[in-house]
Amino acid sequence: MKIINPATEQVIANVKEDNKASLKKKLETLRKGQQKWNAVSLKKRIAILQKFADLLKENMEECARVLTSEVGKPLQQSRNEVNGARSRIAWLTSNAEKYLSDEVMSDDGNTKEVITYEPLGVVCNISAWNYPYLVGTNVFVPALLAGNSVLYKPSEFSTLTGFQIETFLKKAGVPDDAFQVAVGAREVGAALLDMNFDGYFFTGSYATGKFIYEKVAPKMVPCGLELGGKDPLYVAADVKDIKTIAAGTADGAFYNNGQSCCSVERIYVHEKVYNKYVEEFVKEVKSYKIGDPTQDGVYIGALTREAQLRVVDAQVKDAVKKGAKVLTGGKKLTGKGNFYEPTVLVNVNHKMKVMRDESFGPVIGIMKVKSDEEALRLMNDTEYGLTAAVYTSSKARAEKILAQTNAGSGYWNCCDRVSPALPWSGRKHSGFGSTLSHIGLRAFTQPKGLHLRG
Repeated sequence: MKIINPATEQVIANVKEDNKASLKKKLETLRKGQQKWNAVSLKKRIAILQKFADLLKENMEECARVLTSEVGKPLQQSRNEVNGARSRIAWLTSNAEKYLSDEVMSDDGNTKEVITYEPLGVVCNISAWNYPYLVGTNVFVPALLAGNSVLYKPSEFSTLTGFQIETFLKKAGVPDDAFQVAVGAREVGAALLDMNFDGYFFTGSYATGKFIYEKVAPKMVPCGLELGGKDPLYVAADVKDIKTIAAGTADGAFYNNGQSCCSVERIYVHEKVYNKYVEEFVKEVKSYKIGDPTQDGVYIGALTREAQLRVVDAQVKDAVKKGAKVLTGGKKLTGKGNFYEPTVLVNVNHKMKVMRDESFGPVIGIMKVKSDEEALRLMNDTEYGLTAAVYTSSKARAEKILAQTNAGSGYWNCCDRVSPALPWSGRKHSGFGSTLSHIGLRAFTQPKGLHLRG
């Protein structure tokens, strides 16, 4: 399998893909090693995962360089991702003992009632390329902390990063028979679904998530799906510092080239502040430097997947055909690399693909609305339900709107952020199940109720 740099189109590595025989052998290794790993004390497992975070810090530049070379994001954004993963590991390891240890629910002197949290067994983690460190640590870190062994399949577009993750986990002390990496593309992922794992956890698109869920449902094992979004943002009439808000929300839309499940994907602005907001938003977007992601100051790098260029371009052309206006951007850059200009569209509506289908690229539609009620109706007019954001000077207004949005996360005066202390979960086509928080730690366990007398 060829690993291609999306910014240069050069082949940077050739790796050997797994086949059914090698995958079977890896599963057998993990099956044999799981009980031994679970027998390691929780305190020791915590210390090992903390050492993993330390190794990420010590090898920051190497990790960032490799990540940028295969996914195309600017080098500073790669550094930010590795640091973000370290922050999540810090929260998960700091809270693992609290949420994974036995809980005594009652003890009346005659009968003691206890909840224990046992590992699922061998977990299959089919991961994503857009934030391999972040979405990876959401799954394999709590899974390992809970005493599971893990078969980790990085995306074929972030395989080299997957190898680095494996290297540093094992250097930190995770045994070879507790963590294995599956290498390959769609065929390898499909083969994993035919194997007998004790839980499946996937991060990626709705279409693939739906396929996985239907395939593994007869197994009657846990299946967590962290899928995409069409995340709405509303700017209310009472906002004050429009320039700052425009800059912050533009970052929410275009950071990592918009290749994030929680990127701002559509914006609704009250008519009273619409013109000023659009003016400042476009000004901010036009300031973005696009180009070689290894160069300082570059904010827009290459799209990871060449195929996504066609998706984004088709959305822009569809919108223009139906009456939208391009205020900046709107086309692929000439020359080598998967570069697409950061694009802002106005005069948009919900008949356009750009306002309904996940873009996962550097394009945003901004729509004028007359009221909070209209904004709320449009925000909920989607098959997805991952995040929703409201910018307003009124906390009460924000809480009222967010309480009525059908999304797993709500933001007031912020957007495109994830906290390890809060559950990360989707609704509708954005998936189900939760990672992060105490819920995400326990997602990799099966509780057992003990009734103890004597």
